[in-house]
Amino acid sequence: MERFPVRRNTILLAATLTSLSGMVQLAVAVGTVTLVLVTDIEGILGLGPAIFLTAGALAALPAGRLMDRYGRVPVLAGGCVAGIAGCLTTSLGCALDTAALVIPGFALVGIAQGTILLARAAAADMYPPERRARGISYVLFGALFGAALGPLVFRPLFAGKELDTDALVVPWIAAAGIMVVGLVLVLCVRPDPRTIARQLHFDAGGSDVEEAAPLSEIVRRPGVLTALVAAVASFAGMVSVMNLAGYLVIDHGHHQSDVFTVISLHIVGMYALVLVVGQLVDAVGRRPCQVAGLLLMGTSTLGLAWLDIQKTMSASLFLLGLGWNISYVAAVTDLADRALPAERGKLIGLTDQLSSFTGAALVLLGGVAYSELGVEALAFIATALLGLPAAWILLRSAAGAPDVRPLSVK
Repeated sequence: MERFPVRRNTILLAATLTSLSGMVQLAVAVGTVTLVLVTDIEGILGLGPAIFLTAGALAALPAGRLMDRYGRVPVLAGGCVAGIAGCLTTSLGCALDTAALVIPGFALVGIAQGTILLARAAAADMYPPERRARGISYVLFGALFGAALGPLVFRPLFAGKELDTDALVVPWIAAAGIMVVGLVLVLCVRPDPRTIARQLHFDAGGSDVEEAAPLSEIVRRPGVLTALVAAVASFAGMVSVMNLAGYLVIDHGHHQSDVFTVISLHIVGMYALVLVVGQLVDAVGRRPCQVAGLLLMGTSTLGLAWLDIQKTMSASLFLLGLGWNISYVAAVTDLADRALPAERGKLIGLTDQLSSFTGAALVLLGGVAYSELGVEALAFIATALLGLPAAWILLRSAAGAPDVRPLSVK
């Protein structure tokens, strides 16, 4: 019998990510459109996603540091509260047709995403190194069920309605309700995963209380830089394309409700095989999976050049999600392996911060590239930005950089 309710905590954290996935699906599907509608400025179609990502980036590292100091649960709960407030503020902004409320609402939603995604650190806390990728994959698997919330909850709310700000009010309120469920779930996680991590570390021969190293020292450890590049490239590449998908579907003549089908398939690609991927990463190794995932993502983005057929875009985004699944689980597991329990939150928080800032820059670049040069340019730029990091990691491996194993206890 387990000394700690690891399975129960894993299920609760996974269900919390289900709530986050549902809220983010709405943000991805209508974020670009919402801001364009309240401002009447089509040229800023990338600004809405950039606000989400920038706010998430600003929140990630402080949230990670707070997790290391006060525990995982209080910080994750705070992220849920930010999500509730953000959705309600955005809804009010749509009702009053003012960007002065929509923009801070978007920022709060981004803060929620940047904070709650750190549930991966909580997952890593509860499993030993040889099962760590699987533990992270179990929690990430919960996001798969959030894919159903688009077709089941949001699509009916848009069906038969003209896309205007009034049509956006109720969906954003529904997203707030979903995050209330997430808040209740995360508050039921006991004991705090940080407590479990400390016990596992102690059982492995480590000190009960270890002093955390500064980030400048952590990032110089063998394996950290490679994993950091893989995590940033995969996350930024995925979110930049995903956040433009809603606008691309509409701009190619499809109805707003069709966006949820495309985004749902993307989320299925991201999470449907995550349990298999977790076992693969533990068995094959972190670095080979990082490279394989990035190459799959780069190949999938070429499909964006044939957006005239909705099925083609759906397949492309499905493969993009699957490639992200492989590379990102491998990278985050590698980073968790490199850190002590007192360092894990801030290292993964730093990773998310860099990933979100990069993603925000890429979604703005992608919006400009699409508006000025067309979808082919967007596809080729995305492919290059995913392929180059994979090539760099391969070159480092060829030069003799080892695929290091988990951090040894001092």
